[in-house]
Amino acid sequence: MKLLLTSGGVTNDSIRAALVELLGKPIEESRALVIPTAQWGHPMCTPESLWRAVSGKTRLVELGWESVGVLELLALPTMRRERWEPWVREADVLLVDGGEAVYLAHWLRESGLADLLPTLPNTVWVGVSAGSMVLTPRIGPEFVEWQPDGTDETLGLVEFSIFPHLDYPGWSSNTTESARRWASKIGVPAYAIDDETALIVEGDEVRVVSEGHWERFGGGV
Repeated sequence: MKLLLTSGGVTNDSIRAALVELLGKPIEESRALVIPTAQWGHPMCTPESLWRAVSGKTRLVELGWESVGVLELLALPTMRRERWEPWVREADVLLVDGGEAVYLAHWLRESGLADLLPTLPNTVWVGVSAGSMVLTPRIGPEFVEWQPDGTDETLGLVEFSIFPHLDYPGWSSNTTESARRWASKIGVPAYAIDDETALIVEGDEVRVVSEGHWERFGGGV
């Protein structure tokens, strides 16, 4: 897969241009599936916030896609794989909303979608917050809100961790100082990114696109 890992979605022209580059065609000619599942795992999310995620009132769905559908991971285990897998393969992009990353990782595995991801080399994954963090090795206990087995481990499809919403107004737990403390304990290379920043991952290459601010911690990525 080609990855566009954001904190707040497609929030500026630089991130939008990066998305078009990854798609290889205009957004208006691209088919999207939005995955809102992570919201169910986070206590701050509500039915109203989930509705905004799927109704075109976010910086994901409202971009002007040729078509947008909803892929709810909780439903997939109740369906035959041969029914839902073509929907995923026919999509140009998966729009993976935020919420709780450990919960999202659980349902990506339970649904079977996690196993399918390595077979989608041309599909673009656009993550927002937890939708980006879920691809990392771990998120740190600071971000865990759903903890059935005590883990903060996620899918590990990339080799670095992400601290999102850096210096978000009014969020005292997301300051630069907090990010540096988090990074000192996370045990892998890491990025702290604000809502105007995105990480682009193609193969082994990681690039930063930003109209805001970010920090990288550790080496090797």
